[in-house]
Amino acid sequence: MTPPLAVDIDGTLTGPDRGLDPRVMPVLQEWDAPVVVATGKAFPYPVALCEFLAIPITVIAENGGVVAVAGEEIVFTGDPEGAWAVAEEYEAAGYDLGWDEPDFVNRWRETEIAVALDQPLDPLERIAADHGLEVVDTGFAYHVKTPDVDKGKGLKAVARTLDLDPEDFVAVGDSENDVATFETAGRSIAVANADERALAAADEVTDDSYGAGFLEAVEAIRGEDVR
Repeated sequence: MTPPLAVDIDGTLTGPDRGLDPRVMPVLQEWDAPVVVATGKAFPYPVALCEFLAIPITVIAENGGVVAVAGEEIVFTGDPEGAWAVAEEYEAAGYDLGWDEPDFVNRWRETEIAVALDQPLDPLERIAADHGLEVVDTGFAYHVKTPDVDKGKGLKAVARTLDLDPEDFVAVGDSENDVATFETAGRSIAVANADERALAAADEVTDDSYGAGFLEAVEAIRGEDVR
């Protein structure tokens, strides 16, 4: 029996160039159980991915800040006003969010803000802490978010909506924002390019990286071992 799947996008379904690995598309389209796209990206991105794959829209976006299941209520958590206050104070201190204009990374965010990895982290963490927020490094950006919001809680919310147990899910990901998902799902697999926290939290680790690692994880889910 095919288990439901919770899968990250960047670094998991993509290549190192951040482009979607085309080999993952038929796998997601043909998955014979619910697929939850769980990402740090802004809300419209996972919705669009589901739409273009022609699979049900079941998403956890913005590191758990937005949870949506097609036909159900969209739930927003977090502190967007606080996150933007952090961004304004960070910029007033002489720093920058680090994105080209127009800023498509943050334009449609509902619950957090993202700062480019080439920007100074220490002052961002300090300012975020002053506002009661935290910074999470997803490997693609620094995300300023509410501390009690994460993908794991998002997965629990999705599971309730789908009348499933979170432990029914297999989670596949690559970064520290996937750790909560790994701890919530019944089985977790990190792709080889995952960061140290994700590697330590995962039940299994693939030999291959990025989209190829996801395909290897799929084989493991279907009955073949991963180291």
